[in-house]
Amino acid sequence: MLGERAVVVGAGMGGLTAAQVLANHFERVVVLDADVLPDDASDRAGVPQGKHVHLLLAGGLWALGKLFPGFEHDLARAGAVPIRIGLDIRSETPAFTPFPQRDLGIRAYAMSRPLVELTARRRVQSNRAIEIRSRCRAQELVPRAGGAAVSGVRYEDADGRVDTLGADLIVDASGRGTLTLRLLDAIRRQPPAETTIGVDLTYATAVFEIPAGAPSEWKGVFTIPGGDGRGGLMLPLEGDRWILTVAGRHGVKPPGDETGFMAYVEGLRTKTIYEAIARAKRLGDIARFGFSVSTRRHYDALPELPAGLVPLGDAMCRFNPIYGQGMSVAAQEAVGLGRLLERRATERDPLQGLATEFFAEAVPIIDTPWASAVIPDFAHPETRGERPENFEQTLKFALALGRLAASDADVHRLTAEVQHLLKPRSVYQDPALVQRVRAIMAGRGGAP
Repeated sequence: MLGERAVVVGAGMGGLTAAQVLANHFERVVVLDADVLPDDASDRAGVPQGKHVHLLLAGGLWALGKLFPGFEHDLARAGAVPIRIGLDIRSETPAFTPFPQRDLGIRAYAMSRPLVELTARRRVQSNRAIEIRSRCRAQELVPRAGGAAVSGVRYEDADGRVDTLGADLIVDASGRGTLTLRLLDAIRRQPPAETTIGVDLTYATAVFEIPAGAPSEWKGVFTIPGGDGRGGLMLPLEGDRWILTVAGRHGVKPPGDETGFMAYVEGLRTKTIYEAIARAKRLGDIARFGFSVSTRRHYDALPELPAGLVPLGDAMCRFNPIYGQGMSVAAQEAVGLGRLLERRATERDPLQGLATEFFAEAVPIIDTPWASAVIPDFAHPETRGERPENFEQTLKFALALGRLAASDADVHRLTAEVQHLLKPRSVYQDPALVQRVRAIMAGRGGAP
């Protein structure tokens, strides 16, 4: 064992996966969360985006299967809907409506965010080395004298009592990661540099019963925005339901009343989604959510964090939620943390310098989803932030790659593997692929 006790702040997907990993290396793991954690798949206040569309990417499914063997079967038993990537979701792009549908041999799952979190939480709760304490709000991380290390977490329990929980290792999976930032400020350490993308995204979500006679050629529809930024993604949910999220950027904001919502859906670039739900029964209220800025914190560029502290998940990188990357990235980071702890288990001081080495593990995990979001985000002129060098050329490359994927099943599969975090974006640098894409960019065949 690497220590007596580890503490995880946050019982979301990042915190749950981290706790499972730490239980292999510490005698006791305590998870603190400010929310009441429900016993069923119901929404909770601490996950404000939880009422909206979620898809567990194939790379996230792989990671959760590594951490919780048989997790896919747990999801299926709970009612999550298997999705054949490339085939089961009708993708309506500005260039192709629909994009050619093919079974690419990749599986993912569609379900509500509460369902996947509940499934993971039940697995964690069955681990005797882990204790989850709900209604416990972490207030601050407690440094040792001199600030070279952390010694524990000060928190307030459900009865308003303040206590300090000592720990050999603390994982900050608190979402916004403010606990780590406050600690660095308190001990007068340099905070990490940040890269931000101001997306000013607003979306609205409604759930419908899947009606009799629903289309059989797809399970979901993704209407990718055109120039006005209006798009929609409808996926199946457990319980024979559809969940539809429509989104807009900057000044375009989908309304939360029924008449306005339906008019917004009818005004999408195609009528596929509107015609599917026009006679479907809506269940519950229409939920709205706003997301202004994606933030990546470059902890890897800091000299060192105080020993015994590791930020994970959204505490390191908060992605634009419209791309559905956050849960999967957090689970992959937890797998990486587990590999690292295994390697360091025989060292004399295995926790010294742990964060620095973890950030080196996390950077390539984050790079692909971050870069994949940069292209469509900055395609909107009003997006705030520093555009990457050669962005216009990168955008043209991405559009040409999409055209090639439409005509070539192998390239289609490759782009899906990158999108689902099964392969890094570096695979697009293959010389033969680059040559084919550039031929399309130059208007010389290779795709229709």
